[in-house]
Order: sequence, then structure tokens, then C-alpha cells
Amino acid sequence: MKRSDGLKMKLVDTYTMERVVAGSASRYPKRIALRTYAEEGSELTYSELKRKSDAVSLYFLEQGFVKGDRIALIGESCPNWMLAYFGLTGIGLTAVPVLPEFSPKEILHILQDGGVKAVVVNARHVEKILPFIRKKPEFLIRLEDLFHIPMPISGELKDRNQFLNAPGRDITRRKVDAKARQLLSEHRPKEEDPASLIYTSGTTGMSKAVMLTHRNLVWNADISSDVYFKVKPGYKALSILPVSHVYEFTIGQVLALLCGCEIVYLGRPPAPSSLLPALKEVRPHIIMTVPLLIEKIYRSSVLPTLKANPKLQRYLRFGITRRFIFRIIGRKLIVTMGGRVRFFGIGGAPLDREVEAFLAEAKFPYALGYGLTETSPLISGGKPKNHTVGVIGKIVEHLEVRLEEKDPATGIGEIAVKGPSVMQGYWNNPALNEEAFTPDGFFKTGDLGFIDKKGRLAIKGRTKTMILGSGGENIYPELIEAVINNQDFVTESLVIPEGGALVALIKLDIEAFAEKMALSVNEAKSEAARYLNKLREEVNKELNVFSRLSKVHLQEDAFERTPTQKIKRFLYLRKKDESSDA
Repeated sequence: MKRSDGLKMKLVDTYTMERVVAGSASRYPKRIALRTYAEEGSELTYSELKRKSDAVSLYFLEQGFVKGDRIALIGESCPNWMLAYFGLTGIGLTAVPVLPEFSPKEILHILQDGGVKAVVVNARHVEKILPFIRKKPEFLIRLEDLFHIPMPISGELKDRNQFLNAPGRDITRRKVDAKARQLLSEHRPKEEDPASLIYTSGTTGMSKAVMLTHRNLVWNADISSDVYFKVKPGYKALSILPVSHVYEFTIGQVLALLCGCEIVYLGRPPAPSSLLPALKEVRPHIIMTVPLLIEKIYRSSVLPTLKANPKLQRYLRFGITRRFIFRIIGRKLIVTMGGRVRFFGIGGAPLDREVEAFLAEAKFPYALGYGLTETSPLISGGKPKNHTVGVIGKIVEHLEVRLEEKDPATGIGEIAVKGPSVMQGYWNNPALNEEAFTPDGFFKTGDLGFIDKKGRLAIKGRTKTMILGSGGENIYPELIEAVINNQDFVTESLVIPEGGALVALIKLDIEAFAEKMALSVNEAKSEAARYLNKLREEVNKELNVFSRLSKVHLQEDAFERTPTQKIKRFLYLRKKDESSDA
């Protein structure tokens, strides 16, 4: 259906969260909507999701909450997280999804800065917020069972065990009769009402609160529902990312629910010991992930197999035989993942170029997506076939994308976007809003990219990470890191400027290095310095003059990362500055 504003509606009649639930419940009432892997009794059908989310809405209305009040959601992905979210937003309350990985200090700042009036939290994270609850004990809800823990009990909690055992009231058991339905209809949200206030954790270190409306989020999911992949009702989606991140929320949850999918939450970190049995049992059609997962699979399973066989090495030199070998490996990967994967979405961070080249030649059904929290998130995306390595894909319909300050020689410029999924703005930060938008309303993403002749977007780096060379050259550290990461034994790297030169911090797989060199681990650490200097010489052969490395250092600890597994660059720039000052 096409609206008067030109937007094309596909699976909803209004761009609100309440209509997402209502529409899907009417189309697929008996289908399972949400469940947690290996957790008996966790299933919610679409009709149950509708009924219980309405009950949650009623409970909050009867407790005196009004449109615009902000409610924090803190906990790992599970059916009750989504149920609570739909209940809150169904009457115009604003959800504040908090990434579970945030520290206690960060979470307390969010609760205070966001003016949060109630908290839905699980036992795993409740101790992080006890200082806040002791000051504001009025409304605390336990995520495990959606029980409201009343005063004075809530204000006297000392630890997670007390929290788990505290008595309370089930907020999902309210009967929804004719009178209740009338009350709900009088408080339904509008498209322009804020649905989520999301505090980001970026690579540059400054946390920002992004205001996303119902229309921002639901439109982005609805417009993408049949463009990249035909999702059929009953398809299973294995959810392994935090739903508090907008990438998983919009594409992995809202889009999947619009299409009648069964979403299965892993319920634990995606380590091989938990992920492999779940893949075998669930046999998902859809998996949304970040690059780190598939890069680990490639480097720990695929690459060693290829390098250990000299005969394979010979065949890999020729395109026809290499593609044949890669397709056999690709089919084995699909079998390992349950045998039914149709869409393996990769987003949240750049995918290593070598890994992508392998996936493309293996005919693995991966699809890249690009976007930001500020754009709800999808700006461009690809399909799970006919890949062009290094290119994301077509720009989402109805979005305007242009390149600011485009370099005439390379065609690279800062990506700016305008359209229905672009945020209202940053919460309580007019100065940042003025900086983030152009005078004619385009949001400046801070990402560098170019658009090819087919209208497809490719990403080249970040404006804030771009390094200006001594001769005025634009140096993109991500491209140098891609070369480093493809060297033997390298697990990850970070390139930073130092005194007008470039320095690489490189983490090696020391155990594999020690085994290959027939050394002890301690001996391997000593030998690593010599290896890194040789590696620097090899890497520099592949780089232009102004992008070459002057120094390399062994990074012994894993790099600190954001929840979408991007390295927190600002931490290492700061450490380098502090060591220089010392």
C-alpha cells in the first residue's frame, strides 16, 4: 500500500510497534513467535505475544505511567525482553534498551541521564543498578518472570539471590476485556512518538543517546522485508546477538516477526560448545551475526585445513579448481549450521576482505548490511547471492544518500543520509545535533564510502579514524589492518598514528606460532618480536609509500571491543598518548 507521503507499506497498516504485534498475531496466531533454545515452557505464540503485551501495557497505565515516560530494559535476549518492550511501547512509553556489556558506572549514568522511571532487569545485572533502585525503589520488574517487585522490598535488596527470591506481582496476567481494550485504544502511540532511546558505545569513546521513533524502526524493517531475501512464515531465526542493539532488534526481531518467523534465542554466549548443538537442533533458516564470528570460523577451521594440505595449495592457484574446493567447504559449513541456512546476515562492523572473498567463491548465503544506530539501522544491504567483494549493496528504497566532500580522484566522501529511518536526534544534546546534520537535513554518518555505477554502496573507513599523512594524504587504517590480518598467525590488529608515522599493534595466536616453530609459549613470545619485524616488511610491500608501517608491537591482551565487536580505537590512542607524556 502506498501512502500519501510516498512511503510503501508492505506488512503493516501503521508504522508503530503495536501494529507490528497486532498484524502478525492476526496473520499467524498459532505459530510460535519467540522461544529460548533448550528452555522448556519459554514458547510464546503470536496470539500470546499480543495478549501478554497488552496486559503489560495495561499494568503500566494503571500504575500511572504516561506517554513519554522512559523505562530501562537490562538483560540478555529472551522472549520476556521483547514482550516487555512491546508492552511498554504499545502505550507510548519509551524503552531504554541497555547493552548488558555496559559497566555499572555506564549503566547508572544512563539511568540518571535518561530520566528513567522504571527498570526491567534480570538477576545477572541487578547488582549493577542497586544504587539507583535504593534511591528510586518505586518500580522494579524482574525480567525472568516479569514480576513487579513492590516497595519496600525493592529498596531493601542487597544481592541477586534476594532479587531472584523476592515476591511480586505478575504483570502479564491482567485480563484484557472490552473496557481494557477501550483504555488501550485511547493510549496507542503515534508513528512520530519515540519508541527507543539508545545509548551507543562507539569506537571513539563518547556515548550518545539516540532517539528513534516508531516510524524509524518499523519502516526500516517493513521496507526491507522482501527486498534482500524472501522470508516465509515459519522460517526459524537463531538469535545470537543482543536485542538491545538496533541491528539485531530491527532486522533480527521486528522484520522476522512481521514475516511470521519463529525466533529462537540462544540464551548464552555464542561459544562453539553452546552454538553447535543449537544449530543442529534449531536448523535455522536465518542467522544474524557480526563479522568476528565468521572470521573466527575461517581462521580456526577453514584456513588451517587449506594450508595443511600441499596438494590443495597447488589447486588453489587456479580459479576453477579453487572455486570448486571452496564450494565443497561452503556446503559443509551450511551442514554444520543445520543444513537450512538461507540468509546469513553480517553487519555491525567491516568484514575482512579475504574472508568475504572465500564466502563469495564458496557460494555461502551471506549478505552484508550497512547502517548505524542513528539510521535504525539499515542504509544499504546485499542479497545472499551474486556478490561483489568489497561492495555492500543497493541503498534502501526511499532513503537519500549522498557523499559529502567527495574526493574527485577516488570518488570517496562522507556518507550522508536522509529519510524515514533517520533518528529524531540525540537526547538532550542540541550542539551535537547541529554538528551531526547538514543545513538541509542530511545526517552525517562519519563513514567514508563511494557509490558505484550500479548505485551500490561500498565502505572505506571512518572520517574520525582517517589519518592525515605528512604530505596531506588520506590514510585509512582499516585497509592497512586488512592486509595485516591476512598474515600467518595474526588474529587481529590496530593501526594508530605516532609522531607522524604509523604503528601497528598486532595480536598473534601465540600457541599456533609456538607449535609451528617447535618452541615453548614463553620462547615464542620472545621470538614474536623478530617475526613481527619480518611481517612488517612483507605488509609494507603491499602498501603504498605513505601507508607503510614504521613500527609494529606485540599486543598480548585481546583488544577491548564494543558490543558489535569493533575495537575501541580511542582507548589505544589514549594509552599511546599517556605513555608518550610519561
